[in-house]
Amino acid sequence: MKHFFIAVILLIAFSSFDSLKPEKNSEPTVNKADSIVVKQLFNTALSNGKSYQWLDHLSNNIGGRLSGSPQAQQAVEWGEKLMKDLGFDKVWLQPVMVPHWVRGEKEVAYFTVDKIKYDVAICALGGSIPTPKKGVSGEVIEVNSLAEAEALGEKLRGKIVFFNRPFEDTPIETFKSYSGCVDQRGGGAKVTGKFGVLGVIVRSMTHSIDDFPHTGAMGYGDIPENEKVPAAAISTIAANLLSEKLKENPTLKFYFKQSCETLPDAPSFNVIGEMTGSEFPNTFITVSGHLDSWDLGDGAHDDGAGIVQSIEVLRLFQLNGIKPKHTIRAVLFMNEENGLRGGRKYAEEAKNNNENHIAALESDSGGFTPRGFSFEANAKNAELLKSWKQLLAPYGLHDINEGHGGADIGPLKSETITLVGYRPDSQRYFDYHHAANDTFDKVNKRELELGAASMASLIYLLDNYLE
Repeated sequence: MKHFFIAVILLIAFSSFDSLKPEKNSEPTVNKADSIVVKQLFNTALSNGKSYQWLDHLSNNIGGRLSGSPQAQQAVEWGEKLMKDLGFDKVWLQPVMVPHWVRGEKEVAYFTVDKIKYDVAICALGGSIPTPKKGVSGEVIEVNSLAEAEALGEKLRGKIVFFNRPFEDTPIETFKSYSGCVDQRGGGAKVTGKFGVLGVIVRSMTHSIDDFPHTGAMGYGDIPENEKVPAAAISTIAANLLSEKLKENPTLKFYFKQSCETLPDAPSFNVIGEMTGSEFPNTFITVSGHLDSWDLGDGAHDDGAGIVQSIEVLRLFQLNGIKPKHTIRAVLFMNEENGLRGGRKYAEEAKNNNENHIAALESDSGGFTPRGFSFEANAKNAELLKSWKQLLAPYGLHDINEGHGGADIGPLKSETITLVGYRPDSQRYFDYHHAANDTFDKVNKRELELGAASMASLIYLLDNYLE
């Protein structure tokens, strides 16, 4: 009898323990109807996609599209015509004034050691002033941070400052390496100009060791005109060579010449196309990229890919008979690269018109293999996005986590809107970013189409489940 009671007690205990275990089916389940739609979107993008064809035209027929340039205007006209030809419910141009910086003649740079001349690859940073017509020549001081340059102070006077902090190799997400170095490019001239330096040379923002200098925006802030100095990027091969030769000969002379110029602001446009919502026509979800690019390459990855993918999202809805509940807008922003004027203008007009935006998706990380999405959202919507991991994982979209939404959609930020950044694989992005090798031939057709389908799938889910 004693053993009987012990057995009963143990049975009860184990039964109680089992009742505390989660049910086997407590994991989020995939909605079958959603699964079918997502599969259709991917099938259509891969078998009948147009994004690669559009990117070919944008890259090879128009080319680099720096704000204020004739090519930027051609891209505006192309985007407007394309979306009208696709039969979107509404297509229009949103005026915006943009900076107009021009590069001028090709830059020249070299240094001499023991009567041996070393020609090196440089390019002016966007927004820089030119050198004098005869160029600039001086001794070089190499530094690895803004703080180090600031600490040297008056020792920099009459010198050319060489910022040479490289990308960190260990971060898996290469945007972390970029953010760890880009302050040199953005603020190097501003920090050192007050010390009477002759100019600034900055190591290119890339892991790649090559001879492509990478441009990008820099700024002087509100420093006096007489403290502004010319600033250029130097290729990583050239940066390594210069650093090596400086160790052998600290007094070597470096020469560079650039003819860039800032012209008065120019008129331009955001290009907007939309599909009207069937239930909530006055509530908006945007999908976007930026139409401008730097001038050295043709801007295929940055951000031609995001442009054609955004337009393709609406086309994929059309082909699959998806009638969105909310109004879906494809927004082609102007001037992300050197001013963010388009993103700010769009947010300003949205506020002025009392438009209710519940979500925005931005593609500005290249046309590489899809990996997932990063998002900025309130707690409720954050959990909603995470709940879609199981549905999207079969398409390689494993990384759906909190993070940066995007630069152009950033001005829309509020307590209620969900901002999402499309995140393809980042390993090759900075090989091409802002450089002359950001060209159409570096884009893989299938990867680009997978990205468009990924974005269309997320827009479909946001449209159906976001409140």
